Amino acid sequence: MQKSFYVGVDKHRWWKEATVYQIYPASFLDTNGDGWGDVPGITRKLDYIKDLGVDVIWVSPIYKSPQADMGYDIADYEDIDPSYGTLADVDNLIKEIKARDMKLIMDLVVNHTSDQHAWFLDSRSSKFSSKRDWYIWKPAKYSSDGTRLPPNNWAQILGEANSAWTWDPYTEEYYLSLFTPEQPDLNWENPAVRTAVHAILRFWLDRGCSGFRMDVINLISKVTSYPDAPIAVPSHTYQPGAAYYANGPRLHEYLREIHDKVLSKYDTLTVGEMPFVRDEDEILKVVGAEAGELNMIFAFDIVDIDNVPGDFKFTLHEWDARDLKKVTKRLQRLMLERDGWNSVFVENHDQPRSVSRYTDDSTHALRELGAKLLCLMQTTLAGTLFVYQGEELGMRNVPDTWDIQEYKDIESQNFWNKYKELYPGDAEKEKLARKILQKKARDNARTPMPWNKDGKTQGGFTKEGVQPWMRAHPDFEVLSAEEQKERPEPEDGRLSVLQFWKRGLANRKKHREVFVYGDFELVESADEESEKKVVAWRRWSADEAFIFIGNFNGEEVQWKGLQDRKWRVKKWVAGNYNEQELETRNLEQEEKEGVRLRAWEGLLGVVG
Repeated sequence: MQKSFYVGVDKHRWWKEATVYQIYPASFLDTNGDGWGDVPGITRKLDYIKDLGVDVIWVSPIYKSPQADMGYDIADYEDIDPSYGTLADVDNLIKEIKARDMKLIMDLVVNHTSDQHAWFLDSRSSKFSSKRDWYIWKPAKYSSDGTRLPPNNWAQILGEANSAWTWDPYTEEYYLSLFTPEQPDLNWENPAVRTAVHAILRFWLDRGCSGFRMDVINLISKVTSYPDAPIAVPSHTYQPGAAYYANGPRLHEYLREIHDKVLSKYDTLTVGEMPFVRDEDEILKVVGAEAGELNMIFAFDIVDIDNVPGDFKFTLHEWDARDLKKVTKRLQRLMLERDGWNSVFVENHDQPRSVSRYTDDSTHALRELGAKLLCLMQTTLAGTLFVYQGEELGMRNVPDTWDIQEYKDIESQNFWNKYKELYPGDAEKEKLARKILQKKARDNARTPMPWNKDGKTQGGFTKEGVQPWMRAHPDFEVLSAEEQKERPEPEDGRLSVLQFWKRGLANRKKHREVFVYGDFELVESADEESEKKVVAWRRWSADEAFIFIGNFNGEEVQWKGLQDRKWRVKKWVAGNYNEQELETRNLEQEEKEGVRLRAWEGLLGVVG
């Protein structure tokens, strides 16, 4: 058996083997009855997280903020927003996390600040402010008829039909605000800005934090001539400008500076959110073992799989198993062959629920199958695994019956308002916009966690009679954490989704040489039709090997991918249907005639 690329003491790192659990604090647990989750709520649920098999907790921003973009607009990096608690609450959280042998990473948002941050208030106070060049200011352009225009045609990221520039009437210039007008971009060309950011990192590392998820970190360097973007969407005035503000000319210089001056002094986990990047050389410059920048990034290939290629996020695109295999193979082989490191994820606070996106959530039985299939898929891939709150329960997108007012996210609001503006009175366009939001909106991931099935407390999220900041998903009555954790193992061999995830994470740790550090190859069949439905790969180390097979389709398929192999399936050890049936499957027949896979069926087998 071929030896794994990753086997060897020099390749083992705690952050490679870790499972990271992301918490969206506003929706996790409200302990004071204001309808908003808080830091003490996280502390109260640490035993639940530890029992799941988690090593690291990543908390989305809890810093002081006006909450224009749910805390990603930070007004003070060294204080906590009162809606979440106090610095003392965070210190206690860190202490309790460490007491359970876990670690905390913070969400670092330093491409931009809030427009209420003291730095920006100073910057916009005068063109002669000492902090004027802490942000990116430019004079207006004017058309031939004297109409004032932004400095270029870049589109806003969270409002794709709007300009990325905001006019400031006080100093009569535009400032760059790639996300929303309330989130002005910092000017990283200014050394004083970088020094201030380094101080923020040290503040949290010295407080006991063990690393950072770095929000849109590849946007910190822009092409400083700020040219117009090419016309990619003719129907829009403003165009995607990522070619000029993502992975800019000084990005690697800035990241190495962060590493050399700060991160190298601590033992940290660092993961960069890096949208708009596909170039493999650029990725390896960041995550290569000798790069001296970050441990890993979030590659968006899988979560962009249902976007129309080259178009905006709010589009719907058909895909099949071939697309999923192509993405997975590219990222797995890239890191194996070029000594980098992957993150593994299909959900976070910016994405819809994975069971709704990649499988079928139309019934609770199908939802459970899909959630377990995605668990099997992720727990058998190389890379640091990220699980988003509620994913371990099989939470799904909001009901399609919800009114548009239930969507609270600024991106959703901008999209809806722009559609109404572009297509006034068009019922069909409104219907399409509603469908897109129900499929793609970030709100889908932000409904309160269903801790129990008590309707009076919104599924145990808040106190009796309190309305949460966002409507609770009605599924809390059937998939709560309490019910899934305590569900006895049934006679038909079906674990709850929570129990299935717990076992999957334990299995991943037990066989870390295979699933974390092992080699990877796709296993394919010659049948074109089944290749559109089935994803399969083999993972192996020097001592053992496994195969994952998943039917990403709602129809049964006979998959003939085991024929003429130098290895054989010795035993099926996990599946998302009745696991008591695994012992009765005819391995010899499956090798010769094909493996019968029911709708959304996933299998894990030992290979020898």
